[in-house]
Amino acid sequence: MSSVRLLRCMHVSDLSKQTFRGFSVSTASRKAFLHNVTVIGSGHMGTGIAQNAGVAGNNVIIADLSQSSLDRSRKRIEDRLLKVTSKKLKGKSEEEIKISLRTTLEKFKWTTDIVEATSTSDLVVESIPERIELKHKLFAQLDKIAPTATIFATNTSSIPVNEIAQAVSTERRKNFGGTHFFDRDVKLVEVVRTGDTSNETFHKLMEWGTYIGKVPVACKDTPGFIANRLNLPYFINAVKMYERGDAEMRDIDMAMKLGAGYPFGPFELADHIGLDTLYDIIQGWQTRFPNEESFRCPEIISRLYKEGKFGRKSGEGFFKYNI
Repeated sequence: MSSVRLLRCMHVSDLSKQTFRGFSVSTASRKAFLHNVTVIGSGHMGTGIAQNAGVAGNNVIIADLSQSSLDRSRKRIEDRLLKVTSKKLKGKSEEEIKISLRTTLEKFKWTTDIVEATSTSDLVVESIPERIELKHKLFAQLDKIAPTATIFATNTSSIPVNEIAQAVSTERRKNFGGTHFFDRDVKLVEVVRTGDTSNETFHKLMEWGTYIGKVPVACKDTPGFIANRLNLPYFINAVKMYERGDAEMRDIDMAMKLGAGYPFGPFELADHIGLDTLYDIIQGWQTRFPNEESFRCPEIISRLYKEGKFGRKSGEGFFKYNI
């Protein structure tokens, strides 16, 4: 699911010349083992993952039960690609821009039919709400309809990958891993392997991450993986500072931007990610680690969640927005 845009502060120079843990862009581009990619979930994160994959050259199917969500996903991708294509082909004719855009958009398909969406998939990436029961139901269904060689990956940001993998057959678990993405423009993807994930599956996921323009980092199936395990306590502590009256939200944001070099303060970042997403993550961690004080949900988060104030997406969270 969505996550920490402060990872932009990671400096990544010229991807075309770099090799990350032995997975070079050139190698991944030549082999591109995973040609046909299905993304289940057409929200903010799923749409971003799909766009990265399609622009890189994958054939992408975006599946969701909600046609209205699929329509919004299509519009977001079309609008983004129009901007990118127009900038890339600046000075070219309108017809040339349209042809280039149409060629890229041919890589994408949107559907509510999950059987159709997965019938020829090399990789299925799940990006649905952070609820274990929803993920179990989805993967149990996918296990019955997807080809046996299809790799399954979950974009969970907080639930142990092994717990999600219990929904599929023992044989399928060797083809199951985690690909924790962040925002569309953040270069990082955390590739997570369980005790059952095969070396072949793990290496394919690492190569695919590089192929679509990300920097893959390997991580064991530890709670929160790397980035969220470090950043969630940071966010919760920032909220507690505000609740104690130590500082105002905007001052805390400014201090972390100017003093620590983060591109976003914790409250700005939370509103961008979505307080509903953060609430689900915190609740999940609190359930798993009931004695861990740093994972306790602050009162203000619970209140804003119950009021439907999720941040930018709803027009109000810690701050107000025009939508």
